[in-house]
Amino acid sequence: MNDSTSALKPSFSAKLIANVFMLISLLLAVMLLNWAVHDKLSQNEVTETNQITSDLRERQLSCLAKNIYHEAGGEPFEGKIAVAQVTMNRVNSGQFPGDVCKVIYQKNVFYQKVVCQFSWVCDRAVTFRPTNRANYNESMIAAQKVLLEDYRLPSLKNALYYHADYVNPGWKKEQVAKIGHHIFYK
Repeated sequence: MNDSTSALKPSFSAKLIANVFMLISLLLAVMLLNWAVHDKLSQNEVTETNQITSDLRERQLSCLAKNIYHEAGGEPFEGKIAVAQVTMNRVNSGQFPGDVCKVIYQKNVFYQKVVCQFSWVCDRAVTFRPTNRANYNESMIAAQKVLLEDYRLPSLKNALYYHADYVNPGWKKEQVAKIGHHIFYK
């Protein structure tokens, strides 16, 4: 071998030093990325229960009462509680938005068709005037019991879905209860 070609080959110690520097650089990059992510996450505001204003609570109550009225207005009081509880179960599930009104007004698009989580949202006009004041008042009481007093029906602890008993959507979900004219599922 020629002395000029062996001088061009890096020695073992040079390779080792290069690899150590590369490993240190990689470690520093991971640490910097970790710091950046944690710093960004710590800047996000989290709505704690003690940060809920009276205006927000009133808006939540109004949304929940409207949902109960449209979904279960003619149902017995237990049926109204059940609809409210499913709504709150969705809010707390992590599978739906974490806000009462956002859960109720959530819309999805399937095969270029808008599908609402609650059918009345797609069927009704924006303005709301209850035609049966007694049913609306009872819906508001149910909303208050569930939202403010944390009242729950034990059989619906994990229920996230329901439908009227006169339809058959063909769901492969576990049925947990039938209350009034609604069938409830996990």
